[in-house]
Amino acid sequence: EDLGLLLTNIRIVSLFVYSVAFVFGILGNGAVIYVTACRMKRTVNSVWYLNLALADFLFTAFLIFTIISVFREHHWQFGEFMCKLNSFMCVFNMFASIFLLTVISLDRCLSIWVVVWAQNKRTVRKAQVTCAVVWITAVVCSLPYAHFRKVQEEDMKTHCAYSVQHSFFDIFRFVVGFLIPFIVILVSYVAIGVRVSRLQRAGKNRSCRIIFSIVVAFFLCWCPFHVFTLIQLYSTNPNVENTAHIVGPLLAALAFLNSSLNPILYVFMCEEFQRKLKSSICLVLESALAEDRLSISSHRTLSSQFSRMTQRSNSTAPA
Repeated sequence: EDLGLLLTNIRIVSLFVYSVAFVFGILGNGAVIYVTACRMKRTVNSVWYLNLALADFLFTAFLIFTIISVFREHHWQFGEFMCKLNSFMCVFNMFASIFLLTVISLDRCLSIWVVVWAQNKRTVRKAQVTCAVVWITAVVCSLPYAHFRKVQEEDMKTHCAYSVQHSFFDIFRFVVGFLIPFIVILVSYVAIGVRVSRLQRAGKNRSCRIIFSIVVAFFLCWCPFHVFTLIQLYSTNPNVENTAHIVGPLLAALAFLNSSLNPILYVFMCEEFQRKLKSSICLVLESALAEDRLSISSHRTLSSQFSRMTQRSNSTAPA
C-alpha cells in the first residue's frame, strides 16, 4: 500500500515535470527558432542555435503523448506507429543534441586556436551541411530503438515498451550518445580555457560561456539517467529492480527537462538574443493592439461625410 502511494506521488511529480518541459519547451524553443531564423543575421552560431532549438522543439511537441500516457497510468492508446515514433523522437533528440554540442565545441575550439582557418573556412554553408550530417547520423543511431518498440498488453492495459531487452542498446546509447561526445567536449573546453586565458578576449569568452552552460545543463540532466541505466544493467542486487520503478521515472523526467532549458539560458546569457526577442515581442504586441486600418479608414470617411452634411444643413437653414 505504501509502495502504491509512493508510485502515485512519483507519477504526479513526473507529470508536473513533463508538463513544465512541454509548455516551456514549445514556447521557448519556438521563440528561439523564430528569432534565429527570422530576426537574427544568418551566422555560423545562429545555425547551431537554430538546429539545437529544432531538435528540442520536435521532442517537446511529441512529449504530449507521454504526458497523456503517464496520466492514464502508462496506458498507451495511440497505436504502434505512434509508439515507435514517440520513442524515436526521444532517442533522436538525445543523439542530435549531444552531436550538435560536440560539433559546436569543436567549432569554438578551432575558431579560437586556428584563427586563419576560422576566417577562411568557417562559413554558414558549411555549418548547414554539418548540421545535415548530424541529423542524418542521429536518425541512423535512433532507428533501432524505434524498430524494437512495440505495443504490448499487460495487466489489462496497453503499454508502449521494448519487445527485446538487450544490453547492447543501453551500452551503445551511453558510449555513442554520452561518453565519447563528452570526452571530445571536455578536451575542447580545456583547450578553449587555455587559449582564452592567454588572449583575454571578452567576446570570445562570452560566446564560449553560453555554449559551456548548455553543455553543463545537458550533462546534469542526462548523466544520472545513463549512470542508473548502467547500474541497473550490471547489478545483481534484486533491490535495484525495485528501485528502478521509483527512481527511473524521476531520472527520465529530469532528462526530458533538458529540452526546455536552452531557451532560458539564451535569454539570460545572450544580449543579442535578448534584444531581438524584445523587439519581436514589441512588434507582435504593436501589431495586435493597433487599430485595424479598415476601421480607421471607415471612421474617417464617416466623420468627413457627417461634417459635410452638417455644413450643408447650416447653409440651407433659414436666417
